[in-house]
Amino acid sequence: MVLDHLHQHHQAADGLTNLFTKANHDLSVVQYRLEKEFQQIYPESANPMKLVSRIKKIRDDISTLKEQCREVLMAKQDVIDKARTVLVGNRNMLQKLQASMGVPFVSDLDDPAFAEFKQITEEWTRQVQSKFGEDGQEDADYNDVNKLLFSAVVQA
Repeated sequence: MVLDHLHQHHQAADGLTNLFTKANHDLSVVQYRLEKEFQQIYPESANPMKLVSRIKKIRDDISTLKEQCREVLMAKQDVIDKARTVLVGNRNMLQKLQASMGVPFVSDLDDPAFAEFKQITEEWTRQVQSKFGEDGQEDADYNDVNKLLFSAVVQA
């Protein structure tokens, strides 16, 4: 009794396997015929099957690139945040040391390297804020660049 049931199950599975094998073969024949027909009708660069294949690959590549760009943007923001923290902290400590020793210190405006760094970080902040502002969200905390960046990246 159990053997009959197993035998029937295997016959059903074998029938499905044969059906799928035949369907796969039929699809391969259709694909081959279409490729031959398209090769005869269309020039190599305009073959619809190849164009569809290229479009699919481009879509996959775009998705991958988008994710990689998000990672780069987040890493860039992290570097900017850490550099700002370290540089400003070191600069403040240096100015305190100079003041305690009675040595005049260079102001932020007179230090070209510090001024350039501030300009770069401010431009980055403006870019993120303008991207964020374009999306119509006005109640954002513009002082938190990380939140702005995250919002801009997620909505991109």
